[in-house]
Amino acid sequence: MWFKNLTLYRFNKPFTTDTETLETALADFTFSPCSSQDISKFGFSNALGKKGNALVHSAENRHLICVTKEEKILPGQVIKEALDEKVAEIEEQENRKVTKKEKDTIKDEITTTLLPRAFSRRSQTHALIMPELEMILVDSSSATKAEELLALLRKAVGSLPVIPLSFATPIETTLTQWLQAGEAPAPFEMQDEAELKSDSDEGGIVRFKQQVLQEDEVLAHIATGKQVHKLALHFGQSIAFLMQSDASVKRIKFSEEFRAGNDEVGTEDPIARLDADFALMGSELVTFINALNQAFGPLEQSV
Repeated sequence: MWFKNLTLYRFNKPFTTDTETLETALADFTFSPCSSQDISKFGFSNALGKKGNALVHSAENRHLICVTKEEKILPGQVIKEALDEKVAEIEEQENRKVTKKEKDTIKDEITTTLLPRAFSRRSQTHALIMPELEMILVDSSSATKAEELLALLRKAVGSLPVIPLSFATPIETTLTQWLQAGEAPAPFEMQDEAELKSDSDEGGIVRFKQQVLQEDEVLAHIATGKQVHKLALHFGQSIAFLMQSDASVKRIKFSEEFRAGNDEVGTEDPIARLDADFALMGSELVTFINALNQAFGPLEQSV
């Protein structure tokens, strides 16, 4: 339930689809496991996992969705070895060179033969649609996985006018100013980790961890032209995270004290606890995103 990363997108137009309509739209693209000949399958699954029974879980007009992806694990080296063996056999028996077109056909045949015996792996990606922020928050450190989820959602609902979150002032400029000043604006607080990068092609990257960032050793790199592209921060008493210059938020960790806010709900009813955690997380993420927008804004104007 608790998001660990945020890849952020904002709507160009208000999102007005209600829970029931969204549930119906996603139902046409639900996940089904790979058959013997499928290399991969991708679709929407229960938002609350095995304990849930709906593709969309909503609270306070915030919508949680989930996609599941299953991929067959078929190492390229295994296919190559089988292909080389088959090609060598043909060339020896027929005393001729196998053409590229023939090799491609043989490779397809080998893949078809091996697929039923291949292991598979599954992964899930959650996203939070937040109309009050006019944003979608994808719990993924991979922009590719986030875009896969958005592409399927767009296919399901017909239109999804979103763009990646970006600000008029580059984030690395703002982060560099904070480090030079020795502090971040409230409610943010700098921690002991940063990555500085030169904008020139010949420039390097330097990383600091468990180090006081206000020391001369760190500031000297800024003096030579490097900028802060990653900075570890705390948001109040609730969230520790790594802010990145591409506006993604990585390694989110909600504090134990904050998560304990739902301890009175207990764990006897798993769905009730998941729902309570979802509401608690959603409300805090609204406050968190608003604070980010305030600290790094204004937003870059879309074309």
